[in-house]
Amino acid sequence: MKIERDFHMMKGDSEFSYAKNSRIQKRVVLAAKPIVEKAVREVCIDLHPQSMVIADLGCSFGANTLLFISEMITTICEDYNNTIKESSMEVQFFLNDLPSNDFNHIFQSLEQFEQLITQDCACKGLQPPPHFVAGLPGSFYTRLFPCNSVHLFHSSMSVTWLSQVPEQLDGSMNEGNIHIGATTPPSVAKLYQNQFEKDFSRFLQMRCMEIVPGGRMVLTVAGRKSKDVFNAGGTTTIFDLLSQGLRILVAEGRVAKEKLDSFNIPVYCPSADELTQLVQQCELLDISDIQLFEMDENRMHDSEQAEGTTAAHTAGQSMSATLRAAAESLVASHFGEDILEEIFMVFARNFTSYIESEVEKSGITIITLYLQAKH
Repeated sequence: MKIERDFHMMKGDSEFSYAKNSRIQKRVVLAAKPIVEKAVREVCIDLHPQSMVIADLGCSFGANTLLFISEMITTICEDYNNTIKESSMEVQFFLNDLPSNDFNHIFQSLEQFEQLITQDCACKGLQPPPHFVAGLPGSFYTRLFPCNSVHLFHSSMSVTWLSQVPEQLDGSMNEGNIHIGATTPPSVAKLYQNQFEKDFSRFLQMRCMEIVPGGRMVLTVAGRKSKDVFNAGGTTTIFDLLSQGLRILVAEGRVAKEKLDSFNIPVYCPSADELTQLVQQCELLDISDIQLFEMDENRMHDSEQAEGTTAAHTAGQSMSATLRAAAESLVASHFGEDILEEIFMVFARNFTSYIESEVEKSGITIITLYLQAKH
């Protein structure tokens, strides 16, 4: 599996596309909104940039990407009209993701988006600043920008994804699991932890070269409250249920056991302590704030209930579509496209059973890290 080649959110606007199945990600963007607004205001007040550069790393595409841009423009617009009238300011947005991202979807949406922004600002009696949007393909684990050129970095639910499946994780080391599951050996969990430490440290190193002195960074990730690497709450549950579904297909002879044993999802959910330690090791960033919130089980998968179906069934279908929108490209590259429908159908049934069970439900822990580059 090669992440830069094989990994992307599901393109277009079809039934299983990311554009139609990213409600959880939208809630995360909205939950982090106060911190992001604070960051952009502090950049305006402290740095007074004539031309502000804002980068959204792992932007994906669809409404969530444009929602972030809209929030930034509205915040700058309000501050510009109220507090920083003495100088005009332009804003450059760079939207970054892997080259396989559906950038066409973003660009095709921009004309209508600009009309809505103009109307929204006019209703508030405000004038949006001149702003420009560009796509920037490439891995955020590499250099992306010139030195000292970016005022605000933002990333939502992207740094959770590793640059690769953990090094040295081969064959049947994680037998029957696709992530850190209950039967995963501690040595495999340690490989995941090491890969995250290596990736996140490199991410911070690259950004510190690119950010202006005093610039801000807001990173939101799916994390965990527990120090126990085996307990990432709802995220662990989702991957356990997908593993369970694949084991069922192995038992039925639909998937080869070797295929399951050699498949590992390149995701890691860090704790707040791990993030703090890695930022401190970087020595070039100060932590302005760190916040945790839990997206409870009832809000993770709410969607319109179809007539004649149960709430649990609707939840199963919704979560299956959400997972498929994010992970189908990796599943297809490893198992082939012929088995996709069965894999996600079995997952939907498993998730429905989980919702109906008496087991105490765990939400997804979200961690937002607000950083400032040292002068």
